[in-house]
Amino acid sequence: MIGERMAQVLTLLQSQLREGSGSIADISDLGVRALDVDGLTVSLTAEDGSAEPVWCSDEAARRFEDLQFTLGQGPGPEALRGGVRVLVPDLAQVWRQRWPELSREAPGLATRAVFCFPMGIRAVPVGVLTALRRTPGPLTDEQVEDAQVLAHALTARALGSGGLGGKGMGGGVSGVGTAVPVDSRQALHHAVIHQATGMVSVQLDLSLPQALLRLRAHAFGTGRSITDISRDVVERRLRLDDTYGNGNGTPMPVPEKD
Repeated sequence: MIGERMAQVLTLLQSQLREGSGSIADISDLGVRALDVDGLTVSLTAEDGSAEPVWCSDEAARRFEDLQFTLGQGPGPEALRGGVRVLVPDLAQVWRQRWPELSREAPGLATRAVFCFPMGIRAVPVGVLTALRRTPGPLTDEQVEDAQVLAHALTARALGSGGLGGKGMGGGVSGVGTAVPVDSRQALHHAVIHQATGMVSVQLDLSLPQALLRLRAHAFGTGRSITDISRDVVERRLRLDDTYGNGNGTPMPVPEKD
């Protein structure tokens, strides 16, 4: 049986489906309290099969999702690929080889526990619901059940409305700080990342998936988020062909003068 607070969340989501309006941000406060966590995020499946964050309850949650997207590894991507929930009560205790790059970054994160629940219908992946805590510790059986139910409801919300945006996408949410949409210009995709991917594709004569990998590699190599790197590319403050012009991740040689 689902908890009383989760029942309130589901009631709100059902109301949004009926009315065809509202935002995932509207359920943030209720969802966080129902699961006794510090943050919630939702990522949806992109064209290249990755899980792109479309909504995060606060800045700490956004940073964690941005890191997973940049690295292409972590509990979220694993839950999406496997179609099974991935529960990590303590990131510090994860076997290092499971997510090597994420393990190196984990000590500097505010997030200590991560719980990922796949969203989908049968074998078709839709996305991932992620719950985060600042302190280590497992979810209770009831909280796991509630989160799984919420993931199913969000699947219906995403498919029923074509996304998880809507009115109030960037509005403040009481109790958890400010809701942080990854990019309010587009509910389903990182608009700025897709734009930057297209620009890098042209600059380096790469396919779009290869261009996205190049963006991720540059973000990881410089210790910055892929969103920030993409904004620099789009606003023409950065050209990756200036740094990785020969296409294999090393600087272009400078021709000798005669």
